[in-house]
Amino acid sequence: MSAATSKPANDAPYRLVNDVEFGTGVVVQAFTNLYGCSIGDDSRIGTFVEVQRGARIGARCKIQSHAFICDGVEIGDEVFVGHGVMFINDLRPAAATADGELQTGDDWELIRTYVEDRASIGTGAVILGGVRIGCGALVGAGAVVTRDVAPGAVVVGSPARAQAAAAAR
Repeated sequence: MSAATSKPANDAPYRLVNDVEFGTGVVVQAFTNLYGCSIGDDSRIGTFVEVQRGARIGARCKIQSHAFICDGVEIGDEVFVGHGVMFINDLRPAAATADGELQTGDDWELIRTYVEDRASIGTGAVILGGVRIGCGALVGAGAVVTRDVAPGAVVVGSPARAQAAAAAR
């Protein structure tokens, strides 16, 4: 990443941008929530996207509208994240503790997720915490990824399963 800035390259209304490290040339559309994250050079963030504290997005990525990228997600360079993709960082979500008290940040375990360079994630996919999506892999639209995806693999379905080798892109 080259010289970091504190704001995106474009102007758009209705954005929450707080404590974000931007690379150069980053474009962020309206109606986004970005806080405590980093976004690499020349990446594009669509409308209605949330990127939480601790998430990292590499250079030259496209994050389409309505995507949710939570704490613990690291996205490599040149990754495509389709519309409505959801990342999950908690394998045992609950609202309250065993004592009936509302959970706090100390009451759950952050599960990290990695998306390697040049991977593509189709519209509406759900990526569970603790997985690695390999370099150049393709996750089909609507897939539910519950385990690692090998580099260059194509996975579809719920749960996502590998398909025959795809033609070179």
